[in-house]
Amino acid sequence: MQYRQLGATGPRVSALGLGAMGMSHGVYGSSDRAESIATLHAALDAGITLIDTGDFYGMGHNEMLIGEALRASPKRDAAVLSVKFGGMRDPAGGWGGFDGRPGAVKNFLAYSLQRLGVDHIDIYRPARLDPNVPIEDTVGAIADMVEAGYVRHIGLSEVGSETLRRAAAVHPIVDLQIEYSLISRGIEDGILATCRELGIGITAYGVLSRGLISGHWQKGSTDPKDFRSHSPRFQDGNVDRNLELVEALRTIAAAKGVSVAQIAIAWVSAQGGDIVPLVGSRRRDQLAEALGALDVALTPDDLAQIEQTVPRNAAAGERYAPHGMATLDSERRG
Repeated sequence: MQYRQLGATGPRVSALGLGAMGMSHGVYGSSDRAESIATLHAALDAGITLIDTGDFYGMGHNEMLIGEALRASPKRDAAVLSVKFGGMRDPAGGWGGFDGRPGAVKNFLAYSLQRLGVDHIDIYRPARLDPNVPIEDTVGAIADMVEAGYVRHIGLSEVGSETLRRAAAVHPIVDLQIEYSLISRGIEDGILATCRELGIGITAYGVLSRGLISGHWQKGSTDPKDFRSHSPRFQDGNVDRNLELVEALRTIAAAKGVSVAQIAIAWVSAQGGDIVPLVGSRRRDQLAEALGALDVALTPDDLAQIEQTVPRNAAAGERYAPHGMATLDSERRG
């Protein structure tokens, strides 16, 4: 396994992280509990240390699943747990906004510690910016938990440059978790430069764009309850254009003897040593394919060819539906 420093003040983590949301959230269809735990064990055995979750994934189920897997693994002490908080849910699984109030921060943390079965969380971050709470207040509350020993590091998720600067003025921020892939490159408009100026690393999620650029997804294969059935990039009028990009990318991958997914992951990794891609593998075969991306060396010619084949803004459709885009501080302009 290769390792990278996560930000100027953060931990040393594996060059590939595992995002566990799909193991229990239901957003990408059903998942198998035994296979999920086996995949978590396989990741730890392969040297993956960074495991990402959210307390609202499956309304706490995801954290309990990870806790169960860690208790049964001899590599449990190697795990670096990254936890997002603040997403409000209802019993029907609906969404109720985000809560970043200081009191709520400490409440969420108490429950996460219990569900995960740990005495501290390595990286704790609000899942989105609460528009009703100054980021200084939210980060300040987490900083109190750092001082108390319940949190090691503070991260952020999907925020813009102004919010990054305000947060970093309160406490060091080790990383920004944000969508970044060949077809989601908004971070390049200024956020990436701000992170590098402030010594903040990037944990990139959506590197395969919810499977769209994995090389495996096929039109018509999505369950109506799947998030992708409502995602703009998977809708008629957009999806055919996006799948054309995948087929063009497949030609490049075939010439290198690797898969489309491996090319897409390797491209994100090649954008800088301060970037750690997160892969949402739910099965061991998916994980094995993702791990193979670490062996893909992209030359300058390869990168130029990929850029020509899948240029910026080539994808059709936004990355979230309008209500989802409205929650992203990282997408605010002006």
